[in-house]
Amino acid sequence: MTGRSIGSNVAREDAPAAVAIYDAVLLKRLWQYLHPYRHAAFASLLLLMLNSALGASWPLLTQLAVDRYLLPDPAGASFLDPLLPSDPLEGLLRVAGIYFVVLFMAASARSAQIHTMNYTGQRVMRDIRREIFRHLQRLPVKYFDRTPSGRLVARATSDVDVLNELFTSGLVAVAGDILTLVCAFAAMLYLSPRLTLVYIAVAPLVLLVSVVFRKHARASFRDVRVAVAKLASFLQECFTGIGEIQVFNHQRQAIRDFDEINDEHRQANYKAVRAHAVFFPVIDWLNFLGLAVLIVFGGRWVVEGTLTLGALLAFLQYGTRIFRPIQDLAEKYNVLQSAMAGAERIFDLLDTEPPVPVRQEKARRIDTPSVEFRNVWFAYRDEDWVLEDVSFHVPPGEMLAIVGHTGAGKSTVVNLLLRYYEIEKGNILVGGRDIREWTPEALRKKFGVVFQDPCLIAGTIADNIGLNDSGIPAAKIAGAAGNAHLAEYIESLPNGYGEPLRERGAGLSTGQKQLVAFARALAFNRPILVLDEATSSVDPDTEQDIRDTLSKLLSGRTSIVIAHRLSTIRQASSILVFHKGRVAESGSHEELLALDGIYSRLHQLQSLAELANQG
Repeated sequence: MTGRSIGSNVAREDAPAAVAIYDAVLLKRLWQYLHPYRHAAFASLLLLMLNSALGASWPLLTQLAVDRYLLPDPAGASFLDPLLPSDPLEGLLRVAGIYFVVLFMAASARSAQIHTMNYTGQRVMRDIRREIFRHLQRLPVKYFDRTPSGRLVARATSDVDVLNELFTSGLVAVAGDILTLVCAFAAMLYLSPRLTLVYIAVAPLVLLVSVVFRKHARASFRDVRVAVAKLASFLQECFTGIGEIQVFNHQRQAIRDFDEINDEHRQANYKAVRAHAVFFPVIDWLNFLGLAVLIVFGGRWVVEGTLTLGALLAFLQYGTRIFRPIQDLAEKYNVLQSAMAGAERIFDLLDTEPPVPVRQEKARRIDTPSVEFRNVWFAYRDEDWVLEDVSFHVPPGEMLAIVGHTGAGKSTVVNLLLRYYEIEKGNILVGGRDIREWTPEALRKKFGVVFQDPCLIAGTIADNIGLNDSGIPAAKIAGAAGNAHLAEYIESLPNGYGEPLRERGAGLSTGQKQLVAFARALAFNRPILVLDEATSSVDPDTEQDIRDTLSKLLSGRTSIVIAHRLSTIRQASSILVFHKGRVAESGSHEELLALDGIYSRLHQLQSLAELANQG
């Protein structure tokens, strides 16, 4: 049973048992990441136990000082009596010295514990982020189409940060607080069992308040995590499309939308704050109630001579120390609930299974890189078909062009060919083999692709052309840039191929970005080349340069060119005209013009547009 399946059930339940089981499952999965560092975690726990034990000894030293030296009382005998002098001043100095030694040891143990646990937590977070990123690389493109990028960023950043807090100051701190309570109660029982029983009469009230707080805190923290992801997603979309927002004067509406989402975030946090605002004052009031009970009963017994004053003062110190861990436990419960919400979302992502091929086969050499579609049907949603019974064949070394109106299904052909999406019916063959028989990685090693909207990474121009691939030498990168008619521009830059690019290639024109992507495809020298509107943003002069070199670059490669400009595909061996998801026409440039159909009308419209631009 996975965390995801349990999560779907618990989301519909409020039963404490179901929540506890769910949390236990999540913690068990989180333990898998902590397990490699279990020795460091165990050392941290031992240091915390030492710190708790030392901390519990301070009130005992107070009792010792009062009952032996300030107000001597034979009933206040201690096992340390044989080690202490009888002189009051010398004895108090000895007790103070012991106190400072204990204080130094406790501080040293605490410092070492914090360092050890943070050392461990940072490595656990590194491992989780690494697994999230690697898992995202294996998911199909359709997952990213349906999932806001801001939500994915939140998984690898804020959600993981919450888990870091859980490991470094959550679970271990909870163990420390529990140890503190155990040590304090053990010392109180040692001093006076009956006063201890009187004091813990307040415990049922503390338990009741904690249960009520726990119920409200879990729901509020889940709402907070949802609100954070929604806010991050909205900001990502706005920053990505800031140009469109400004050019359409959409700023006011964007601000209103942001205010609405931001207010949802505020309200979610306010629910959590409101629970705190009630819980902590109530706990403080119960603390004072417990101290009042100690003073009433303990003071009476001191007067009666059945309890020493030192023991009562120690009890008052323990009373203050006991409620502090209870408050800390409530705070750590907040951390736990926030972490559980983050873990739930992280594991929901990691439980998203990538597609599995029919047979897992490694890459193999394709001597005849043909491409064939056989009666392919595909729909992005239900049976709203984008491609209907599409069939075509591209022989090795030939060029196929695909044209058609917007929405005709042209780019979907590329998405299916690269297995970004899986077909509903039919077969797609590369080199005579069904693409589902290969892993996506093995299949994609056969393709060089230039998309209409190229992705440029942070780094230099050379990094963007070669994608930091050590197998592509600088000379090959320069040759690819030259064939893409980009070398002259690059060499004019101050740092040449080492010129850094800003985010998303800012500083380059849209056409230059596409040329970088074109050079990238050439540098990888794959046997099959796919151009998806690759020249749509290139000026006519540059387009002419590319067209002049395409005959050389496409030599020996099977190529599929999706084009808006018909002038770039005249030399294609075959041209397919897509219309409403079907192949409406096919043939060479001259054959399609002679049909006087869709292609002919597209050609006439583009010719008129070019004449108008020239005029």
